Amino acid sequence: MRGHFFLLAICALASTTAHGDSLNCRLVGRCNTPGTAWEVAVVGNYAYVADYDSGLRVVSISDPAHPTEVGYCATPGNAYGVAVVGNYAYVGDQVAGLRVISVSDPTHPMEVGHCATPGWAYRVAVAGNYAYVGDMSAGLRVISVSDPAHPTEVGCCDTLSPVWGVAVTGGYAYVADFLPGLGVMSVADPAHPVEVSHYTTTDYSLGIAAAGNYVYVADGTAGLRVISVADPAHPVEAGFYDSPGNAVGVAVSGDYAYLADGYPTLRVVSVSDPAHPVQVGYYDTPGHTMGVALDGGYVYVADEEGGLGIYQFYGAGVEEERSTPHALRVTPVPTVVRGVLEVPPGKPGQSTTGQSLVFLLDIAGRKVMELHPGPNDVSRFGPGVYFVRSGPSAVSREPSAVCKVVIQR
Repeated sequence: MRGHFFLLAICALASTTAHGDSLNCRLVGRCNTPGTAWEVAVVGNYAYVADYDSGLRVVSISDPAHPTEVGYCATPGNAYGVAVVGNYAYVGDQVAGLRVISVSDPTHPMEVGHCATPGWAYRVAVAGNYAYVGDMSAGLRVISVSDPAHPTEVGCCDTLSPVWGVAVTGGYAYVADFLPGLGVMSVADPAHPVEVSHYTTTDYSLGIAAAGNYVYVADGTAGLRVISVADPAHPVEAGFYDSPGNAVGVAVSGDYAYLADGYPTLRVVSVSDPAHPVQVGYYDTPGHTMGVALDGGYVYVADEEGGLGIYQFYGAGVEEERSTPHALRVTPVPTVVRGVLEVPPGKPGQSTTGQSLVFLLDIAGRKVMELHPGPNDVSRFGPGVYFVRSGPSAVSREPSAVCKVVIQR
């Protein structure tokens, strides 16, 4: 049992614990924005926030614990949606249509072109040389951005009701078509998009993401709907998660969907079994969650009046282990360390050769460092949740033990 006492000793060294976790999620950092954050896109070390009447805000996320605004570009309308590809940000700017903004210098973003649309440019997806704009009551508009200084509409497709979201993959555009639900358009020829099918969801579809053979619809009060589009001409609902809030946005990575569930919650839903999605994490955010982006193990939330929030879901990789009767009677708390992880003296988790069997694991369960008694320099690791694993030991035959560690800067 020495390994468990060892890990509990590490946890006891913390003078501060991580606060604000609801379930398997933690707040990493936050950056207030002057407007109302509606959507976020992340590329490299920067997050790009569509900030309603404050235009496009550029936030440095090189240190996720301390995100800092470094630039902005005012827009003539209200920035609702944003997509970033290469050196350009494409902003859905409501009555001002699509705005194309150069972000080659993120500290000085500058508009280089624009294209008027007949409706309200709301959400934007970019694939190849085309921007696909969910233009509310004017349906789906396809705009060539091969020349960013002169974006030009080349095609359009009417929809049954206002378009609130759009995702493009594999020659198809999937739109959140409000009342009917999901619209499926072929964009194999971008100049002539054609609706091939639609699927009526339970409530009002407000956000959408596509991955593999599935489309994930944020369906208002009906939560997350998982639609199989293996046959795009005949979409079929595979499963659903009826969230408590009002689902307005969604992003998907691997086996998890991250749901912007209105006020005030970010929800994490396992979709490893698409027929039975299940919530595995959540965080009560200070604002009204509107948009979600994923990058590098972090979840970026456009939190309306709460600005940009950066979160981490740590339920996907390693779980704390309490495998002995004594350990089950003690609930360890996360340890917060800055720069140095202090391992108590002793020989927990050693092999018969004396080699250390104590390791630092990242959130996915990968070994990133071997730990030794005394101070261990962990300053090279980015802020976030990690795990310390001890054993099993060939000396004491004690079982393995795992303790959560939060590294901050």
